[in-house]
Amino acid sequence: MNKKITAAAIAAALSIGTIASVSTAHADRGHVRGVPSQVATVLVGLVANGTLTQAQADALTAALTAAAPAKPVFDKNRTAMEAVITSTLGITAADLQAARVAGKSLATLAGDKKAALITALVNFKTTEIDAAVTAGKLTAAQATKMKTGLTARVTAMVESVPGPKLGGMGKDGMGKGKKMHS
Repeated sequence: MNKKITAAAIAAALSIGTIASVSTAHADRGHVRGVPSQVATVLVGLVANGTLTQAQADALTAALTAAAPAKPVFDKNRTAMEAVITSTLGITAADLQAARVAGKSLATLAGDKKAALITALVNFKTTEIDAAVTAGKLTAAQATKMKTGLTARVTAMVESVPGPKLGGMGKDGMGKGKKMHS
């Protein structure tokens, strides 16, 4: 009975990306490296029916985690991005938040400073990408790929309007709200 309870707890932990307590896997807010929930569920089932030992399942989890490509989240530091926006536009964080909750795009807030805001945000994101290369989290090729189309993605973010109840800078910081022409 305890084995089944343990297996269920492991399945729940793995499916929400907190596999660090189960093995040497790495879970980070915003991205998960390692074992997809479907694989984790299969591993738990194999442990539960005795096909694999828990040690073998942990070894597989660790191997899959080590082999997973790094997927850094560059909007992890929303405060820094917010600071870029507020300093470029000359507004307070409270004003920014209130305007976003009211459904205003960054382009609307920026007015004639829209191009400067886009440039500042592209520079911010480029710096984050370069830092990930320096830290060994990305290869130069991955960084080049991420930088391709960056200005277009930032422009889309600046022009996007946050969806209902999202406020801030959109669901994922890249303006997934409805797009409104400004």
